[in-house]
Amino acid sequence: MPWKTVVAMDERMRFITRALEGDESFAQLCRQFGISRKTGYKWVERFELGGPAGLEERRSTAGRNAKVLPDDQVDAVVAVRREHPTWGPKKIRARLVELGQAAPSKSAIGDVLKRHGLVHPRRRRPHAPREFLGLTVGERPNDVWCVDFKGDFRLGDKTRCYPLTISDFYSRYLLRCTALESTKEESAIRVFEGVFQEFGLPEIIRSDNGVPFASTGVGGLTRLAIWWIKLGIVPERIEPGHPEQNGRHERMHRTMKAEATRPPGENLAAQQRLLDRFRHQYNDIRPHEAIGQKTPMSRYSVSRRAMPATLGSPTYEEPLLAKRLDDSGRLRVFGAKVTLTKLLAREEVGVEEHEDSSMTVYFGPLRLGEVRRKDKEVVFDRELSAPRPAILL
Repeated sequence: MPWKTVVAMDERMRFITRALEGDESFAQLCRQFGISRKTGYKWVERFELGGPAGLEERRSTAGRNAKVLPDDQVDAVVAVRREHPTWGPKKIRARLVELGQAAPSKSAIGDVLKRHGLVHPRRRRPHAPREFLGLTVGERPNDVWCVDFKGDFRLGDKTRCYPLTISDFYSRYLLRCTALESTKEESAIRVFEGVFQEFGLPEIIRSDNGVPFASTGVGGLTRLAIWWIKLGIVPERIEPGHPEQNGRHERMHRTMKAEATRPPGENLAAQQRLLDRFRHQYNDIRPHEAIGQKTPMSRYSVSRRAMPATLGSPTYEEPLLAKRLDDSGRLRVFGAKVTLTKLLAREEVGVEEHEDSSMTVYFGPLRLGEVRRKDKEVVFDRELSAPRPAILL
């Protein structure tokens, strides 16, 4: 080992000894050794990771391995990773580019993460279809919003938290991430009121078939779904038991779980602060590979459809005829009254008459079922499964 390197190693070891055992301030110690605090912290970190060998001079020579990066690039990679522990090489590189710093290759960044013990083995997940072809593909912001409740979990005070999340399909912008005490319809409606007032209205809202978005009743309707339809929003539901059909929203939940629920907050207010911080990171800082390592904020814009001051009723065009239900949600046809659902009491439905004297009934874009004569009775045959939106309006 060259004499100058021996001297440098001796100086670094004396610095480490005094830094770990001495009483003077770190800044004062760095001044005594003629180094910056950044260099001092770097020496301490290298010693903690690699012992005395970690203090050896790292030379930059023509014959070195291309993946052995300069110290400043290594420090930059490690700093981004420590700030965002779940990010991989692709996102770290995109962030360095955004910050105007030198961006090593993805493989070089991966090597840095491995050398610093920042890589954790990931459980292999079975591949699932990215999107269900029968669902709408949003091509612009606010074409489709996705909504779901992230699975509940226990907080530090032993209460349960049910995060309600709403995202824009096209941009992946996370519109809301709200910690709620339950999945009750009233709480969800209050959250959506705030979202609609801030961002306007989407064309479609996609959900699963659980409460409060859908029910096992006629048309899968709930008060929330009826409200959406009266606002001119089409409810779109994935198939039961197929969360992968809302894949990009589910993928966001996996990231949220890792970054905002482990460990959970002490109470609901503390958990909301964690979710707010995650939402900011997710929208404004975190690069997304599927959108060219851009941020959702760079692709999202507020809807031009403002939330109206008053609710209207769905409108129907030919071949549909508008008919109003009575106070009990019954439809008068064929000289008789047939019960549809009390949720639609006093609402107008669209009725399409057929040559066989049967009628198909719609509420807004949703087909509810058929009314027909059966012997001497008039019966309503509801849809056997959650109906798909019909292209009628």
